[in-house]
Amino acid sequence: MGVAKRPELLILDEPVASLDPLARREFLQDLMEAVAEQQLSVVLSSHLVSDVERACDYLVVLVDSRVQVAGDIDHLLATHHRLTGPRRDPSQLPSDHRVVSMSHTDRQSTFLVHTDGPILDPAWEVSRLTLEDLVLAYLGRSGENDTERPSLEALR
Repeated sequence: MGVAKRPELLILDEPVASLDPLARREFLQDLMEAVAEQQLSVVLSSHLVSDVERACDYLVVLVDSRVQVAGDIDHLLATHHRLTGPRRDPSQLPSDHRVVSMSHTDRQSTFLVHTDGPILDPAWEVSRLTLEDLVLAYLGRSGENDTERPSLEALR
C-alpha cells in the first residue's frame, strides 16, 4: 500500500519479520522492482541479515541507538578482513588496521579488522567476511569504546 502512493522515500520497520521465507522473498523482489521502476528510496530496518544482503546496497548497524558502522555494503565487505595467525597483541598490528573484534587461544590470534590498505604480513591468513560476520562483529562491540562511536544526534 505504501508503494501505491508513489512516495520518494519509504520507511519500513521489520516489514517481513512475520512472513514465511517464500513470502519474504516475493515481498523483497516486489520492493526492488518498485525501487527500480519508480526511483524510490527505501530505509529498511531488519534483524534478518540475509534479507538486508539481498535487497540493500547501504548498511547502518546500530547498537544502543549509536552507529557502529555505516557504508556501502560492497565497500564494507572489501575493507573488512579476518586475520588468523600466531598469537599477537593488537598493538602490534599496523596503525591502519582498526580492530573490530578479536579472540585468542594459547598460540593463535584471530582479528576482524577494518583497513583500506593491503595486508602485507605473510604470517596472517586473510579471509573474507560474510555480511553476517561483519554485522555480528559490530553488534558484539556493545559497551566498548563509547567515546569512539558517534551518537545519532551527532550525525544530523
